[in-house]
Amino acid sequence: MTQDLWSSVDDYITETLFGEDAILDQALEASDAAGLPSIQVSPAQGRLLEIIARIHGARTILEIGTLGGYSTIWLARALPAEGTLVTLEIDPKHAEVAASNIERAGLGEKVEVRTGDAREILPRLVDEGYGPFDLFFIDADKASIPVYFEWAMSLSRPGSLIIVDNVVREGAVIDAESDDPSVRGVRTLNEMMARDDRVTATVVQTVGSKGYDGFAAVLVMR
Repeated sequence: MTQDLWSSVDDYITETLFGEDAILDQALEASDAAGLPSIQVSPAQGRLLEIIARIHGARTILEIGTLGGYSTIWLARALPAEGTLVTLEIDPKHAEVAASNIERAGLGEKVEVRTGDAREILPRLVDEGYGPFDLFFIDADKASIPVYFEWAMSLSRPGSLIIVDNVVREGAVIDAESDDPSVRGVRTLNEMMARDDRVTATVVQTVGSKGYDGFAAVLVMR
């Protein structure tokens, strides 16, 4: 099993099941042209997020980590007419590209892009009366995901679903002695989820064009 094979299978899935999508293609092209890192979710992962949002009947979504707005578009497409999505991006350049991509996708009225450090924006959302959100997608710096998770819980309700991306780290998550801040952040998250009796959680390993990784799925029970 090789990265070339995983990528080829992802390409096959995309070509067979999704076909052409000018809006998403343009979002990727704009992100590349602006020099954004190519670390957005794959098309297959984006479609999975959309499916999860639809199954969950999400009307309000909070995304932490916008990048160029690629995953934002997938998620926002699942919202009903009155649905809303708030997405947080620390880098002003990334936020500007994302806002343009989202507007081009015809989703500007549903999506609010906030620029700044999520650790500072999240408490302001609470103060401003946002929430509870039906669905969360956390795809930002992994060292801070324990903080993001705590705030997601504060902005959740029973039945809210929290998805956290990139939590396997090519298997490095099993290294208890790792000094990698991302690995330590993920391991802390897992420990928090394990002892929090308000949630039920799992982690699913994945392979594909983005390599070997995985995501956490957390259902808020009370």
